[in-house]
Amino acid sequence: MSRWALEYSFDVDEENAVIHAKVFGIWKADTARSYHEDFKAEVAPLLGKPWAKVIDLTNWRTSFPEVIKIIGEHMSWSRANKVALSLYVLNNPSTFRQLQEMFDAGGTKGVSQTFRTYADADKYLKEHWLGKKQEKA
Repeated sequence: MSRWALEYSFDVDEENAVIHAKVFGIWKADTARSYHEDFKAEVAPLLGKPWAKVIDLTNWRTSFPEVIKIIGEHMSWSRANKVALSLYVLNNPSTFRQLQEMFDAGGTKGVSQTFRTYADADKYLKEHWLGKKQEKA
């Protein structure tokens, strides 16, 4: 399943319980709220058991301050709904600072990792998520 909007896109891998998202541009509060609602709809097939997310922020720019609280709430919702691993790809110091504030607001530092490249995040996902799922099978 995949969904695309101007500011973000989703791709859900139900077999491996992973949602991939790409985020674009500068966000305002309305965009953050829409992202959260669309994310909830897309991730619905994964809920009820642990799942992982990989968020590509390489094309995201520093957002309006109110976005920190909204995405913090989104992260808190994800944690309450069994997200076990959250991987973020970004290479901009300004967006990194904002992302850290979102982790604080959402209480998700314990399950979150940041990477400078998608290849590094994908490697981590394979080693720490997909590898563990295969061990259990």
